[in-house]
Amino acid sequence: MSLFAAAEADHAEAAQPLAARMRPRTLEEFAGQSHLLGEGKLLRRMLAADRVGSVILFGPPGTGKTTLARLIAGHSDAHFESLNAAAIGVKEVRSVLTAATDRLAAAGRRTVLFLDEIHRFSRSQQDVLLPDVEAGRVTLVGATTANPYFALVGPLLSRSTIFELKPLSTEEVVAVLERALADRDRGLGELRVQAEPAAVRFLAEICEGDARRALTGLEVAVRSVEPGSTVTLADAEESVQRKSLHHDAAGDEHYDVISAFIKSMRGSDPDATMYWLARMLHAGEDPRFLARRIVICASEDVGNADPQALVLAQSAASALEFVGMPEGRIPLAQAAVYVATAPKSNASYTAINEALEDVKTNRVLPVPSHLKDPRSGGSRQESGPRGYLYPHDYPDGRIEQDYLPEPRSFYEPTGRGADRRDRD
Repeated sequence: MSLFAAAEADHAEAAQPLAARMRPRTLEEFAGQSHLLGEGKLLRRMLAADRVGSVILFGPPGTGKTTLARLIAGHSDAHFESLNAAAIGVKEVRSVLTAATDRLAAAGRRTVLFLDEIHRFSRSQQDVLLPDVEAGRVTLVGATTANPYFALVGPLLSRSTIFELKPLSTEEVVAVLERALADRDRGLGELRVQAEPAAVRFLAEICEGDARRALTGLEVAVRSVEPGSTVTLADAEESVQRKSLHHDAAGDEHYDVISAFIKSMRGSDPDATMYWLARMLHAGEDPRFLARRIVICASEDVGNADPQALVLAQSAASALEFVGMPEGRIPLAQAAVYVATAPKSNASYTAINEALEDVKTNRVLPVPSHLKDPRSGGSRQESGPRGYLYPHDYPDGRIEQDYLPEPRSFYEPTGRGADRRDRD
């Protein structure tokens, strides 16, 4: 080794961006993913027992997939190889697999192969991994932002354990940023720069659960001010080129804006609907929460005036889960505009509320004998003119008969769109 190797390594590390320097080195430093790494959870138990087999880490950017792969390798004292599926071909993979086989035979040391963006591999390229994964010559840690059940071949999935990583919460990102500000060895501590709580929280919220984005914004903000000074909210906004909107997820502003969004859809104003949707997305509102509100509005306020509204709203919610953000804003907008411009009817919403109130406050009605299950104990279903009349035996598939022992009226169709009692 060169006499200057240590100094060269220090210089290379110092040149790394903050997000790389602050990469967790132990499980204790790892932020988030308590559903996988909390005490007693599966992945934590596997690491403690050194029984981690091949795994697929599935989740959005900045949630720690690469870091977790390195920690898996470190826990087993395995050799670590990192490749990006978007930049290599089968030849490079075979070379790593051959070296892993030789290493295992000569030194008894296992190899952890971290394959980032594994979904970029074609099915035939994925098949190349199978013999070595199955034989245990390499431990594969694949990382993907795409749903592995769609992106990966079945044989590879069956030989791997799937772990889904979640976006970090705002509080978890705040903790990461505060640790970076204080760390004098790897972080920004030597600059003696403070940050206003509002600035830290803004960066934590705007990153949408991506700690790498938050750390990048923090580094830009800190290095843009004088040593020993304080990063303000305005500095944080400028560092990411986005302004902060007051939108406390637990405060009045949150409820006021979501109320305006819902009432704009209900009131058939697509422009106002888009504005309130954009404001909440920009402020960092959970897009899944917005998707749920659109689904509810499609059923409550559009209802059977246009049954397709609920189908589209539910499809948009599924699309959001599939593609993630920021692209998820597009199906959300499509569904919100559809709901806003659809004909409106709350007849079904009103009907179920009135029926529930009747059940709670009035005498419970017995099931008419001709509607009872013929297999139920102690009852024989009547047949013939006084028994159940099968509607399909009659013209138009309808026949008048009593379905309640006494009259009740709950559903009053509006006549708007398809919301009619008798539809063509």
